[in-house]
Amino acid sequence: MTDRAADSLARLIQDASRVVVFTGAGISTESGIPDFRSPGGVWSKMKPIMFQDFVASREARRESWNRVFNRTAGWTGASPNTGHYAVARLVDLGKVTSVITQNVDNLHQESGIHPDKVIEVHGNASYARCLNCGKRYEFDALRPRWEADEDITCLFCTGLVKSATISFGQAMPEAEMERATEEAMLADLFLVLGSSLVVYPAAGLPLIAREAGSRLAIVNREETDHDPYADLVLNTEIGPLMSAVMERL
Repeated sequence: MTDRAADSLARLIQDASRVVVFTGAGISTESGIPDFRSPGGVWSKMKPIMFQDFVASREARRESWNRVFNRTAGWTGASPNTGHYAVARLVDLGKVTSVITQNVDNLHQESGIHPDKVIEVHGNASYARCLNCGKRYEFDALRPRWEADEDITCLFCTGLVKSATISFGQAMPEAEMERATEEAMLADLFLVLGSSLVVYPAAGLPLIAREAGSRLAIVNREETDHDPYADLVLNTEIGPLMSAVMERL
């Protein structure tokens, strides 16, 4: 990471009045959260449980809850890093209007960003919801039922309760995707931090922003298919870069 890289990104942020930040696994790997698809990532160590299997099979639901309470995936329990705190500071400064995240680790909220400013397009791994009525459940309240080998259902409507993440085969959250699309269209700078931009429909948001007239900056360790459309591409670590950027604002 060079001073020139930090200078370039800082200038884009300074010139913008409505920045939308889009984050992927790369911002959280610096906190020790594993990513999904790379060698050594989550899905190279265990097979994902399809949503349809969760709904149809008590055995699949039991395995899903075992992963939650044993923290097998490693998506919870970490702390925000300098990248998260830099984004939170940009929100505090009024530069960033919203943070769209593919991550399920709750680290943006833990860095101090109000939950209303965070749009989670792939859900959240720190709590559960009823698939029928949407009631939220905290894991601590569900643990005794898991330990008793119960099939965990909603106390209000008897619907199945599941970790609030979006599983393979599960429909994307409509309200969050609509809001994310609206934010992308209103942005004058769309800043991608740590996403490979291969998982759709979320990966289409930077292109929606670009087509609506926004500038596009992509910070990721590897190249992405969206790089040719970006005004700035930086292949570097997010935490050190964003710390240097904040020193320039």
